[in-house]
Amino acid sequence: MNYLKTELHCHNNFSNFHVGEDEAPYDCDITISEQLERSHALGLDALFVTNHNTLNGYRQILEYKNNHAKYKKIQILPAEEITTDTGAHVIAYGISREIRAGLTLEEIIDEISKQDAVSCAPHPFSLLDALREKAKMCDLVEIFNSNNVDVISNARATKFSLDNNKIGISGSDSHVLSTLGRCVNLVESENTLDDVLYAMRHGRITIQNTGYAHEKETLEHIKYKINNSKDYLAEYIREHYPNSQWMFSLLLKMYSLNQNSYLWSLIYKLSVYLMKRISKKINLLDYDASPLKNRNIADMLRMAI
Repeated sequence: MNYLKTELHCHNNFSNFHVGEDEAPYDCDITISEQLERSHALGLDALFVTNHNTLNGYRQILEYKNNHAKYKKIQILPAEEITTDTGAHVIAYGISREIRAGLTLEEIIDEISKQDAVSCAPHPFSLLDALREKAKMCDLVEIFNSNNVDVISNARATKFSLDNNKIGISGSDSHVLSTLGRCVNLVESENTLDDVLYAMRHGRITIQNTGYAHEKETLEHIKYKINNSKDYLAEYIREHYPNSQWMFSLLLKMYSLNQNSYLWSLIYKLSVYLMKRISKKINLLDYDASPLKNRNIADMLRMAI
């Protein structure tokens, strides 16, 4: 039996403008040619591209692959990371029709089942976009996500998977090229969509390697979002933080003047520290996570203190 080196959670530039009204429109700057070239260099056998709320990009990357012989051994498989009505995320592997965002989790799971596809709870205990206990409704649970740099979120997901006898996988959640393949899963299967889905559904999948996104990579992603979403950010600040608009506007101006300042590294380190404090309270001490859904910075700071 073959063991396929598989990337189960990654994005490319077709994810842009599909992330939802409450998110900056630019999500990822990876092109399909870059994605295939890195996949080839890493020796990946199969790749699920999980763009946000769209199947757009699947046909294009498949066409590009078929026109370049060097990529012929890489199987490109359809997937979508769908936003529920509560803002949480669900991944659908192997769908043939796009599933629209904004449905309830139950409706999304039902639609995935109708398409004989496989459901997954990505980053199920992250501070945002997480299904949390409702992850038990999915076929798979992402027990390691590269962007959960607080570490506790992944530990909680692992325990949840064991406690509920759920199949655990890892996900790179790649939004910058260097993190593609940071997490790889081995699927015991022939390299066809039906066989891969069958193997995933029946637990014939193991985690080969995991790794966290580095500070430089996270800042690279943030830089891309800020540089391409300035109008959105300005409007978001005006609407949600009118009393602090001057402070955020000053920070954005400072950022525009010097994007490589050590100040941003310090802010990143402080953010990770505060995130770990919040994650400990929510994931280990069972604090209510609902105040975070509004993404109110004041509420987050209060919880971090």
